[in-house]
Amino acid sequence: MKNKLIAVLIATVAAAGTAATAIPASAATAQPTRCHTADLKAGFATGGDAAPEMNQTRHQTQAFIWFTNKSNRTCTLSGFAGVDMVGAQSTDGTWSLVRSAKRTHKITLHKGDTVDFSINLAPVAKSTPKKQKFVPAKFVVTPPNETKSFTLKWPFGGQILKQDAATHPATYLNPIGE
Repeated sequence: MKNKLIAVLIATVAAAGTAATAIPASAATAQPTRCHTADLKAGFATGGDAAPEMNQTRHQTQAFIWFTNKSNRTCTLSGFAGVDMVGAQSTDGTWSLVRSAKRTHKITLHKGDTVDFSINLAPVAKSTPKKQKFVPAKFVVTPPNETKSFTLKWPFGGQILKQDAATHPATYLNPIGE
């Protein structure tokens, strides 16, 4: 009886091993890989209530940048984009935005899908001294884990409180999907 049980177990293991190796590799479900800059297009969300309120100075406002998967494959984005604001004034220079403390999530983008992320901004009054203002002209946006960037013209006007050296500036970026 013991020998029959061992024989049945050996036959079962052998059959299971044969069945597992008989499945073609093409039948396995491939997980999408991350999106590369070449897979994406990017821009500012400008419609409806997506535009930041740059003419007020009472509270922070938000601008939104989107990524759309223009490739024929499904890919993922996770983490934070890199964002450098290039100023219009000679005193502005380039300001690399810091990240918020929000948690990141993996976002799957099928062909044609779009995801955005927000940038919190601290607008200032026109009467604020020039050295305390940053006048955005362009945003250089790098998708997460990439080195190639998009250069987007700032379409909203206004000025931002210059805090490029602050430990906790009121202008910062949020993760993809936030």
